[in-house]
Amino acid sequence: MKAVHLTLVCHALTDAQRTGHLPGHDDPILPLSELPWGHDPLAKVLSAPERRAQDTAALLGEPVRLEPALADCDLGSWQGVALKQLQAERPEALAQWLSDPHGKPHGGESFAELCQRVAAWLGAFEGAGHWLAVTHPLVIRAVLVDVLGAPLAAHSCIDVLPLSRVCLSYTGQWRLRLS
Repeated sequence: MKAVHLTLVCHALTDAQRTGHLPGHDDPILPLSELPWGHDPLAKVLSAPERRAQDTAALLGEPVRLEPALADCDLGSWQGVALKQLQAERPEALAQWLSDPHGKPHGGESFAELCQRVAAWLGAFEGAGHWLAVTHPLVIRAVLVDVLGAPLAAHSCIDVLPLSRVCLSYTGQWRLRLS
């Protein structure tokens, strides 16, 4: 069995993140000419389908393969909404979403559903070698919860900053790889 090295890369900073808005599907990244760290130029690159992930993946090189399972959590009617607006207009719903991994007051996908989607993708992942997968903070949180076997509520204890990376390896089971 050949080893798999999977580096999850959080997309670059967006204006929505900078201004405290929940993400929208077509949010572009803020201007960035290069990545602040080096990467294996021979690594295969996967990207979530959202524009911010694809824009970041383009900085890693070609070709980039779109991976629907890496899509951001579906926030339903809250896509693009300012957090301050939700705090003012729907504080109970926002509190529920933040504290209950099964909650989806926005009508989209719950964190628990996102975890199931990501776990299924990891379980079916094939391809030896080194992979770079550009995705989103909530997706990276879901991966960490799954790989570590942590309770769903643990996701609220994980901060994923723009352009941060999480390294995993697989040789019979997924493992978090610190360097």
